[in-house]
Amino acid sequence: MRDVTLSELDGFGAATEAEEAFQMDEDSFRVFYERTARPVWAYLSRMTGDPRLADDLLQEAYYRFLRASVAHENDAHRRNYLFRIATNLVRDLRRRPGIDSVPMADGAHAIDQPDPRSADVAAGAARRVDLSRAMARLKPRERDLLWLAYAQGSSHQEIAEMLGLKTASIKLLLFRARRRLAALLRGGRT
Repeated sequence: MRDVTLSELDGFGAATEAEEAFQMDEDSFRVFYERTARPVWAYLSRMTGDPRLADDLLQEAYYRFLRASVAHENDAHRRNYLFRIATNLVRDLRRRPGIDSVPMADGAHAIDQPDPRSADVAAGAARRVDLSRAMARLKPRERDLLWLAYAQGSSHQEIAEMLGLKTASIKLLLFRARRRLAALLRGGRT
């Protein structure tokens, strides 16, 4: 093995550039991860219908988040950016050849488990299955909108940032998605 010169070491500057891409220290990332991992995983799990795939996509979303050279104004901006990455990962998955769409699970997810003290557990489980089936029949963007608005509690502006849409269009798109979901739950075919 030969000795490496200082000029050759300059060629290894890519490692330095890669390190500069990480703009959060370990402690602040850990806090951010603890606040966002569960909601992002739930979103990915619901959008893909596969908890194991959601695990993989979650890891990829955080990897891309950390590698991005984006200055974030605050935690809300970081969160929106992370959801945008997660949304794009699911879209990319849907675009792969041989995959018409990412299936939705008909069963309830772990985050949807009813309170065992509930008197009407069976009816609640049936409603969740009906909702999962109706959500599976929605278009991917409609599922994304409804999940972000009602499961995650995101504002219209946050949804627009996450999905790459105009804020002014979110209200109408949510109205249409809710109307279509209601028709599917009633047994209609819209």
